[in-house]
Amino acid sequence: MDAWLEEFVAYLRYERNYSELTVVSYSGSLKAFELYYKSLEEELSWTTVTSDVVRSWMVSLLDDGLSPSGVCPKLSAVKSFYRFLLKRGLITTDPAHSVSAPKKGKPLPYFVRETDMNRLLDDLEFPDSFEGRRDKAMVSMLYLTGMRAAELLALDLADVDLHNAVASVVGKRNKQRLIPLLPELVREIENYLPAREQVLKDKPETPALFVEARTGRRIGYPKLRAVVRETLANVTLQSKRSPHVLRHSFATSMLNNSADLQSVKELLGHESLKTTAIYTHTTFEELKKMYNQAHPRA
Repeated sequence: MDAWLEEFVAYLRYERNYSELTVVSYSGSLKAFELYYKSLEEELSWTTVTSDVVRSWMVSLLDDGLSPSGVCPKLSAVKSFYRFLLKRGLITTDPAHSVSAPKKGKPLPYFVRETDMNRLLDDLEFPDSFEGRRDKAMVSMLYLTGMRAAELLALDLADVDLHNAVASVVGKRNKQRLIPLLPELVREIENYLPAREQVLKDKPETPALFVEARTGRRIGYPKLRAVVRETLANVTLQSKRSPHVLRHSFATSMLNNSADLQSVKELLGHESLKTTAIYTHTTFEELKKMYNQAHPRA
């Protein structure tokens, strides 16, 4: 290890009190970068490296299969080293300063497969009780309409027109939209309403559609999340089982069944088509997976 690297490692360890794991990681990244630029040109040194060399190193790491998330800490080590050298007056220019980290790709949304959701709604036995009827109505509404958890929780009885099979919801930025209700969902709500009326007969009046059994008050997000998580555990092993997963599942199912992107955007209440377009990546990944499983040459 050359003198500058030794000085930097001592600085990290004793002045910055970095953990030994971080010190080793930074040191390893810097040695790897040094090996890289020496492989380009033996005469190159820390003082003669340019921004283009730093960028080409990043590209080589990405080409070797390292993810943007894996490249970022390595670039961070190089940037920190050059800032250290600049502050100590050992160099006059910082070649890493203008180099931007590679953008991290947004993870694709988690969703439950259509077949699993069909199994949940068609075959899973919900208790014939107030909670059972309410929980099935809530889970069905999230999946069959794609509405946000907050929109469902804010629903009042007056917002749901069962005769015309439509619900009025208030989304982000107080934008109101109408969502059609499938006959199946209308039946689930009709099945729930008598149980709701029975629970509320000795409790203060409330406009809320979905209520707690004990208090009669509007149900809250922690309870909805627990219901969804417990219900989805019956059909999927994935760790992500939040109400938002049902919204993702709705959008993915719609696109898988040939719905156009603009219609899905309107149903979801998205401001921009770009937001909805993430689901096209999800459906493509699913299609690719099925192709790889089914094609005899895959």
